[in-house]
Amino acid sequence: MLNFRKSIVKRFDFVLFITVILLCIYGLVMIASATKSFETSRFIKVQTISMILGIGCIIILVIMDYRILGKLYIPIYVFCNILLVAVLIFGTGDESWGARSWLSIGGFRFQPSEIVKIGLIISISKFIDNNKNDINNLWTLLKILLFAGVPIFLIYKQPDLGTALVFVFFIIIMLFIAGLNIKYFVYTIIAGVISLPILWFSLKRYQKNRILNFLNPQNDTSNTGYQAWQSKIAVGSGKILGRGLFNGVQTQFGFIPEKQTDLIFAVIGEELGLVGGLVLIVLFGIMMYRLVKIARNTTDLFGSLMVTGITAMLFFHIWENIGMTIGLMPITGIPLPFISYGGTFLLVNMISIGIALSVGVHKEGLNF
Repeated sequence: MLNFRKSIVKRFDFVLFITVILLCIYGLVMIASATKSFETSRFIKVQTISMILGIGCIIILVIMDYRILGKLYIPIYVFCNILLVAVLIFGTGDESWGARSWLSIGGFRFQPSEIVKIGLIISISKFIDNNKNDINNLWTLLKILLFAGVPIFLIYKQPDLGTALVFVFFIIIMLFIAGLNIKYFVYTIIAGVISLPILWFSLKRYQKNRILNFLNPQNDTSNTGYQAWQSKIAVGSGKILGRGLFNGVQTQFGFIPEKQTDLIFAVIGEELGLVGGLVLIVLFGIMMYRLVKIARNTTDLFGSLMVTGITAMLFFHIWENIGMTIGLMPITGIPLPFISYGGTFLLVNMISIGIALSVGVHKEGLNF
């Protein structure tokens, strides 16, 4: 037992863990500023509790061998799909956000798609690992795509295109790392280009407006383009050093919608300026580097694919959220990992880090 503990401490990635804690603290400070005008401490309380629970989950996952998750991949997959079906039947949120994405059980309200992200990463990693020798066989590939496609379709039907795209992105990256022949990616690109007109006509009106406003930012700044316009004003007004914490005009006077969730980077840009934004990006960069290092140093394909999926998932969130805030990407409901308010979102992100740390610790096998 003593040798086991020493091995955990020796292999534990303290840099990754500390970086994630710093990101959580950064997020708590910015949520406090974003919600100051609401005159309630509920947001800070929820985020702090989620952070503490997340740290507990990380500790448990690091002690536990990650291979146990692989043995449970079918029950995890089934549970994820049951959650998504329940959202379609009992879910709420469409009256406020245009998507039925939330479930309420008792007094607890959560977004199942966030839980499903990590569940599908675990499941698809094991499914690919089980079929790694035949991954370039067409029928094997179709089985993998069907396995991954069911939860993606259920999320798309909410409708939540932004979250569905997160799933598509990390699955593509995982298949690439698993050794899928490049020709399949070329076929996918060609098929995607051909199907663009069909995809366009299948979009909801608000989804089309987001794309049109991205292409022409001044198209409708008082209505459908309001979020993007106000966000860029906030970031631009922060300049180099920002207006000061709790002193942002756009933030404190309510010009930025969803400022504690989707557009929290606009709060950072306005109040902490370019310097505050760069500090955050550096922290994200360190986190991503450590995750990539764990994935590369893991010889077990299942563990490597899980960390790859987690890295790709977090990267997509970071890229899309910051990009939409500064006008480089269309507006979507994609929050910023460890920074945006959301108890379920923060807890799932910390669980994903716990899994990655567990892979780093147990990658060569540890015995109790």
